[in-house]
Amino acid sequence: MPGRPKPAETPARQNVTFPSAGATAHGYLALPPSGRGPGVLVIQEWWGLTDHIADVADRLAAAGFVVLAPDLYGGSVAHDAEEALRMMKALPVPRGVELLRGSVDHLLSRPEVTSDAVGAVGFCMGGGFVLCLAAVEPRVSAAVPFYGVVRGELPDFSALRARILGHYGEQDRSIPVESVGELREAIRAQSGTTPDLRLYPAGHAFFNDRRPSHDPDSADRAWRSTVEFLHECLGRPDAGTGADDR
Repeated sequence: MPGRPKPAETPARQNVTFPSAGATAHGYLALPPSGRGPGVLVIQEWWGLTDHIADVADRLAAAGFVVLAPDLYGGSVAHDAEEALRMMKALPVPRGVELLRGSVDHLLSRPEVTSDAVGAVGFCMGGGFVLCLAAVEPRVSAAVPFYGVVRGELPDFSALRARILGHYGEQDRSIPVESVGELREAIRAQSGTTPDLRLYPAGHAFFNDRRPSHDPDSADRAWRSTVEFLHECLGRPDAGTGADDR
């Protein structure tokens, strides 16, 4: 991960606060055109709650979902890879999962949310958190890791209830293709279900259109399948919302 180009220096995007893990958490909330819909969490990359993550939340909201992107760094955004690595290491995985479970609580408590379970979509560090959260949280019914990196040992997937759709790059130097197969087998062996882990002719962060590694074709394919998957797992938006899956 170190050595990636420096991202735009923007403050964290926050517009909502809520109790989580014994503290006050912050996040970015996006509502669909109808004002109501199934709930989805969007989990940040190691950079923080950036404009890119807020844009992903907005796009999912346009597709009919009520979307919450929790700020796992409490307002900080990394300005370079060294800082991002330091901030990621300062967030222990168990603490991150605890904060995310509080985010599930908040999302499902909102009157705009029509589902009794949520989807979780995450990128890089956030993709790893998607897998860790789904392994312990039965209220996650759809898990979508984009090039998800699990720090340390893989979680125990024996209590997994979520369906998993994962997106990985064949040219991703930080996630070897063989490790994707190992992840698939671990989930299958422990949960009895086989995750749909897809490979694309792209590198790491291929979905992020603010990065040099962005691959438009792979990103579009992954996005469309993600929106359809979330609709299948969580329900369709209300008729007449005007939502799309751009």
